[in-house]
Amino acid sequence: MFEASGIPLIFLDVICIILVGLPFFILTPKHDPFKRGFFCNDESIRYPLKEETIPYQLLGGVMIPFTLIVLICGEFMSVYLSRIKNRPLGKKYLLCIYKTLGSCVFGATASQSLTDITKYSIGRLRPHFLAVCKPVWAQINCKTGEYVENFTCTGDEFEVAEARLSFSSGHSSFSMYCMLFLVLYLQARMRSKWTRLLRPLLQFFLTATAIYVGLTRVSDYKHHWSDVVAGLLQGGSVAVFTVFCVSNFFSQPVEPVVSQEEEASHTSLQDNPSNGNHYGSTE
Repeated sequence: MFEASGIPLIFLDVICIILVGLPFFILTPKHDPFKRGFFCNDESIRYPLKEETIPYQLLGGVMIPFTLIVLICGEFMSVYLSRIKNRPLGKKYLLCIYKTLGSCVFGATASQSLTDITKYSIGRLRPHFLAVCKPVWAQINCKTGEYVENFTCTGDEFEVAEARLSFSSGHSSFSMYCMLFLVLYLQARMRSKWTRLLRPLLQFFLTATAIYVGLTRVSDYKHHWSDVVAGLLQGGSVAVFTVFCVSNFFSQPVEPVVSQEEEASHTSLQDNPSNGNHYGSTE
């Protein structure tokens, strides 16, 4: 990783993360979702506008640092307790942290891109859409019960566009991705006998946190229940894909000692080496 021969591979990793995040980086600033109409008798979009229990700032400000801290501390512990030799300790720490955080960021970026592609392509109206849109009802003929496409919103333009991004829930997908990623990470790293009940306890609270975040989106009238379910499934699916297809958390050590030459051949996120670190032995 930190040798001259590893720089092109690190550059390739960065390019891959940027490319997988292009939909997110393009669609979010554009903020122009599909313009979907509504039926006048649709009660699912007539809910009042409420304050968010968990706003985006709080979600990102807590979940991102928490995930990074767990992964960094976990890699410190796994390297300290491992039997990998013949490399300076600090270099092993940095190599493991680079691979772990790189895999996590790649998956998170992919998850957010998938969420934005869905949101902006479908344009489903949030439960509080009419409260935000404030349409000019005098221009709308609701007596026929037909689908209304031509209507004028008098509410804030940004809020109206945001109210068209209900499916799927970004809060749900992001929280489930982070929490399930940590659940699988702990499953791979905490392998000692003393973690037999501690590990599932931690995994339970991580999963419950993600589900709670999704439930608040329904109770706050920000999403329909199906939006939350779809977000949880999407975030969880990307987390599983990232852990098993991108990272090497579940790889078992082949030899008790890994030589410097063997480690040097796996310095990029593109590699999936056959050796891993765990918190103790399973024997």
